[in-house]
Amino acid sequence: MAWTSILAIYALFWVMTAFVMLPFGVKTHDEAGLEKIPGQADSAPANFRPGRHAMRATFVAALLTGLYVLNYQYGWITAEDIDFFPAPPSAEQSKP
Repeated sequence: MAWTSILAIYALFWVMTAFVMLPFGVKTHDEAGLEKIPGQADSAPANFRPGRHAMRATFVAALLTGLYVLNYQYGWITAEDIDFFPAPPSAEQSKP
């Protein structure tokens, strides 16, 4: 696998991980016991830390990319392993 492919896969995993992890570890002002600013949405986060979020996404994306590349090299899980619907028998095989 080319290094550019690995980099592209890592970028995809990073973006996916960042979006999936957004709701975890964030508290609203009501949950944190803080006073809200007038006009603030009730669901606005009180303790969002983008640097920490990016570091977590970087770590998880690196782990997932590593697993993906290892699976690509060693073939632990192939397309045949996840084919839950086998091909139907052909028309010639079903004739008596």
